[in-house]
Amino acid sequence: MKRTISWMSGMMLLATPGLALAADEPTVKDAIQAVDTVWVLVAAVLVFLMQAGFALLEAGATRMKNAGHIAGKNVLSFAIVTLVFWAVGFAISFGQGNNYIGMSGWFLNVAEDKVNDIFASLSFSSVPLGAKFLFQVVFAGVSLAIMWGGIAERAKLIVYFVFGTLFTAIIYPVIAHWVWGGGWLSTLGMQDFAGSTVVHLQGGVAALVGAILLGPRIGKYNKDGTANVILGHNTVYSVLGVIILWFGWFGFNAGSTLMANGVFFPYVAMTTNLAAAAGAVAALLTAWVVLRKPDIGYMLNGVLAALVAITASCAFVKPWAAVVIGALAGIFMVISVLFFDRILRIDDPVGAFSVHGMAGIWGTLSTGFFAAPDLVQKLGVGQPGLFYGGGWHQLGIQFLGIAVSFAFVFVASFLILYAIKVTVGLRISREEEIIGLDVSEHGVSGYPEQLPHGGDYHPGSNMEFRPTHLA
Repeated sequence: MKRTISWMSGMMLLATPGLALAADEPTVKDAIQAVDTVWVLVAAVLVFLMQAGFALLEAGATRMKNAGHIAGKNVLSFAIVTLVFWAVGFAISFGQGNNYIGMSGWFLNVAEDKVNDIFASLSFSSVPLGAKFLFQVVFAGVSLAIMWGGIAERAKLIVYFVFGTLFTAIIYPVIAHWVWGGGWLSTLGMQDFAGSTVVHLQGGVAALVGAILLGPRIGKYNKDGTANVILGHNTVYSVLGVIILWFGWFGFNAGSTLMANGVFFPYVAMTTNLAAAAGAVAALLTAWVVLRKPDIGYMLNGVLAALVAITASCAFVKPWAAVVIGALAGIFMVISVLFFDRILRIDDPVGAFSVHGMAGIWGTLSTGFFAAPDLVQKLGVGQPGLFYGGGWHQLGIQFLGIAVSFAFVFVASFLILYAIKVTVGLRISREEEIIGLDVSEHGVSGYPEQLPHGGDYHPGSNMEFRPTHLA
């Protein structure tokens, strides 16, 4: 057994040459750092793969005339996030500053011996700065990807550039600093292990604002206010997307340990999986009761809502509580989707706010109920939950964090999106929406064989488009 560990440690060191060259003979500390680094990079890749999950989920849940655009914008979105987060977002999130904003570490231009001083909030992990950045940038990418679901099928491409840049530069990193970067909510002891608020609530609130300002898709609501169901074009895509997201979430939550040392990450992976399973079953059964049919779409969103909810609490709660949290998230999601769709008449094509916003709220609150004393002591963050005799204190901190985060993101997103609306415009024209974003924005369809003339389109041509072919 000892020989196996020694061999594995040596291989890890070869995978990180900087460590192997640091000394003639690797130390135990070097081996631990190497293993931690490999784990964090693997987790970052898993979270990056979630972009493929979002692409398949959203493309499948919307109409074929928009499929190429919706899938492709995930690549554009992540590219924008990577550049902006490298330049300013990471520094604002985790750099030394004050209780409200980081003010150092721009462009990651930090001397090696100053890294733990500049990014003190991440100094608990010994992995190199590059690994920490990669892990955090994929989180920012997920948060922005959530937003696009709320504005799907009707937003101009320019919105992705402008809002994507500003969200990554001045919205997402501020909340990240408050909760994870040594800011004031961190000081109060807010518990959000992997980002129910920092990642998911932010993306969900931005999606809600976008859906409100854009208005519903053509044909979504009748004159009497009743809602029409606009079906997605490929349920199989959506199923595959959710499976990929579920798979990636093991990196999302378990990777947030930022270390393999201590072997706590398998516990986090276990609670994550239990919650997701409970959410799938609970959402399907709830939809079956409410809608009289076991709707697959609600089951898929139940998985995601449960994963969002357990993201804050995965390291703080016992397995039984993870099941409860996931199941309730699935139930709340179904109710929320129907409420926003039929009562408030807000057209959110993929249920982005219900899945990520409402579930993010519940997940963040859940630690105030279920945080176990031994796990709280192990992590050293906050206090035990109400059901363990911890009183109302932690629940109050969780509620405060949700309230201020919601307000900040809502107001900031509204100001940015409204400014876009009155300048270059948020929404494509009615004709472009009927044609579809694939053709109107990019000049090529994701399914050209389904279009008249085989999808051969040239801007300015006299080609006649018939919406019946494109729905």
